[in-house]
This record gives sequence, C-alpha cells and structure tokens, in this order.
Amino acid sequence: MATLDPRFDDYIAKAAPFAQPILQHIRKVVHEAVPDLVETIKWSMPHFMHNGKILAGMAAFKAHCAMMIHGDGRQGDAMGQYGKLTGIADLPGDNELKSKIVAASERIASEGTALRKMPAGTKKDAKPELPLPPAFVAALDASPSAKAALDAFAPSHRREYVQWIAEAKADATRDRRIAQAIEWLSEGKKRNWKYEGC
Repeated sequence: MATLDPRFDDYIAKAAPFAQPILQHIRKVVHEAVPDLVETIKWSMPHFMHNGKILAGMAAFKAHCAMMIHGDGRQGDAMGQYGKLTGIADLPGDNELKSKIVAASERIASEGTALRKMPAGTKKDAKPELPLPPAFVAALDASPSAKAALDAFAPSHRREYVQWIAEAKADATRDRRIAQAIEWLSEGKKRNWKYEGC
C-alpha cells in the first residue's frame, strides 16, 4: 500500500494554477503503475520511492513542470525526460509512462537501483590527451624524473597539469606554473596533491 506524504498536497497547492493538474496527473499515474510507493520530498521536490530507492520525481517552476523517471535519461534543456511541461498533453500517454515507471521499479528490484547499467564491455569515451605546451615539454625534457612521473599518471591527472599550465594568460604566470609543476612532479605529486584526503 502506498505511503502518501501530505507535503505533496502542500507542494501541489502552492504550485501555479497551470501546474496543479499536471502534478496531480503525474502523481496518479505513478501510483497506478507501482501501487506500493512511498512519497517523500527530496531537494525540495516531490519524489516517489520504491524499496528505499528513488523511482521518479516531479517539479513545478514558474512557467513549466518537469517529470523525472530515475535512470531513464534526460532530454533537451529541461530537468526531466519530457521537456518543459505546460499541460498534461505534453506528457506521453499514460500507458507509455506506466511502462517506463514499471521498468524503473523492476531495475530497482533486480539491481538495487533504477539507474541503467552500461552493457558489459562498454566503456565511456575517454577524453583525448591534451597537447603539452612547448615550454612544458622543454622543462620535462630537462627533468627526467618529472617526465617519468607525469607519464605514469592516469590521463585525468596529466590533464590537470596541462590545463593548469595552458590556462595561464601571461608568460610569467605560465613559467611559474611550469617551474612549480616540475618541482611537484619530481616529488611524484599530482596537481591537486594538497587537497587529497581532505
């Protein structure tokens, strides 16, 4: 049996008049799809929980509403999957919505989360290596220990050094950063070593 949260009623009552029927409709459809939900407020917005995990949520703004089904992706520049909702007609049909909500609840039941898992063997596209500024290359060539340390770092840690140096607007700033980088690298330190473990 569903656990209703009176804060949902307050949230809907305080929403703009155009938003109230949208939010009421979303609430109804979600409960019809998965009857044993728990309602709660998270991040100041109504959310629906299933087995202790976020299943879906909704929000009202000045000129539109949003609906989120956890793990179902995002479309456009709006918060949820269905864009900026200004009327019930902006939502997909009830059967399609229910199907997506049930699928998310099944992911929670089987995997412990509504988030979709990437297929086995699938990797995120790695960011390309950034080109080293010529002055940094020359300094690394003059310090084999610093060069070895940089080469041994993960790509993300190498990128932190390169970005820091490349973002310097003045030559003097760039040269100071290169000198500091060579010192830290010679000691085997990552760019943000001061903040590790904080």
